[in-house]
Amino acid sequence: MLSVLFRRIAPIASLLIPLTTASAQPLTLEQLTPLLPQGSQVALWVSDGQHNQPQISLQADALLPPASTQKLLTALAARLYLPSTFRFSTRLVQTGDDVALIFNGDPLLTRKDVRQILSQLPRRGIDSINNLYLDGQAFAGRTRAPGWPWDILAVCYSAPSTAITLNHNCVQGAIYSQTDSTLTRVHVPNHQPILVKNQARAVSKEEQEASHCGLDLSATRQNTYYFSGCLPHRKRPLPLNFAVQTPSTYVKAIVADELARLNVRVKGDIRVARAPSQSRELARHQSAPLTSLLTTMLRDSDNLIADNLLKALGRRYFQQPGSYRNGVAAVKAILQEAGIDLSQAVLVDGSGLSRNNRLSARQLAEVIHYITRHPELDMTQMLPTSGVDGTLKYRQSIRHAPIKGRLKAKSGSLYGSFNLAGILEDDSGKQHIVVQLVSHYHPEEDAQPENVPSPITQFEREFYMALIRGQLRPTLAQSH
Repeated sequence: MLSVLFRRIAPIASLLIPLTTASAQPLTLEQLTPLLPQGSQVALWVSDGQHNQPQISLQADALLPPASTQKLLTALAARLYLPSTFRFSTRLVQTGDDVALIFNGDPLLTRKDVRQILSQLPRRGIDSINNLYLDGQAFAGRTRAPGWPWDILAVCYSAPSTAITLNHNCVQGAIYSQTDSTLTRVHVPNHQPILVKNQARAVSKEEQEASHCGLDLSATRQNTYYFSGCLPHRKRPLPLNFAVQTPSTYVKAIVADELARLNVRVKGDIRVARAPSQSRELARHQSAPLTSLLTTMLRDSDNLIADNLLKALGRRYFQQPGSYRNGVAAVKAILQEAGIDLSQAVLVDGSGLSRNNRLSARQLAEVIHYITRHPELDMTQMLPTSGVDGTLKYRQSIRHAPIKGRLKAKSGSLYGSFNLAGILEDDSGKQHIVVQLVSHYHPEEDAQPENVPSPITQFEREFYMALIRGQLRPTLAQSH
């Protein structure tokens, strides 16, 4: 067993030696790519920040899943097309004895914001209304894009993209499994209008592994959630994040509760429908400005902001309710006008969550190049910084010196995909555009020794260290 383990580690160690010695020699892509598991597909692009001519490229035109690096396209299109004053707005309007809440997809709207809006009713002497309309006509079509995996639809990073959005379309809770019980317990705050049914068992780790029993979660359109399967005994609760399945139903219940708190009586109904025409505005809530939304979206890789911005772009560009389809068409048209050709790209959403999306390293490099050549957009500063903030703060491969603070990039991860696209500063102070797309990454978990970094961590660390030190030399067949 020890000899087998040594044979697995030795080739890796031999690749690491040149980068950790004072007399480091140039490193080639032929030496780097074997760090990844057999079957992995790698596309790379490294170019001068000024001219975007490839210094190093590998499979640069291969169309691979971009994952969240696709948010770069959404962000650039939004920055180019939407006015700097753009904000999502949520309005309270009145027509006779009816009032309406008109939603436009504010991804950061909270219950506190809705409470503040509705508080204008008693302040204006209105203690009784006929009907209240929840208007979500700003968006149309699917609330989730084609290619979103069915088995993650109940968790918050895949919350539906809707005009009627509240609390990030997400509910937090926790599940408990005590060592003195075979039952688990789920807790959700009482003020959250969802229903959770739980049949999950609390078991030992050994029992879970022997029975191949995991914790399963499913949901219905009525915002009812079902837990089943097994959860290993834990001393602390496991945090939960439920994606609201039908936001309009969720918001309807919250609005009813807030009106009751304000002692405003609804004689008719709370209806999810278009607001009556010829109304007068009673109150308005504005979202954070566009630059703030984009910074949060890129640094935290926020899917809901990305998809709601995509639909907002489609709505404005085509003057019709926003959708995934017209949002994607708008992004392609806007970036085409900027000289970025995405005619061969496959895009179906704004977040990159769909497995159907396909982009090349060259296309992502063109987006980064445009951003660097137009500093007036202030987009470089929106990107996470390696080892400092956002999704790159704790990324093992780049969080330590000399890479820490030298890479500003958007990350992207899906099943089998590990991507980065951004700007790297080398030891001479020169900036490089760097795109890394790793797909079909499936390491042998049982073969990975303890206390040894994962293959993707080793690959990324050696790749970016070699670039920083000017030691990387291309020798593999290139794709230009």
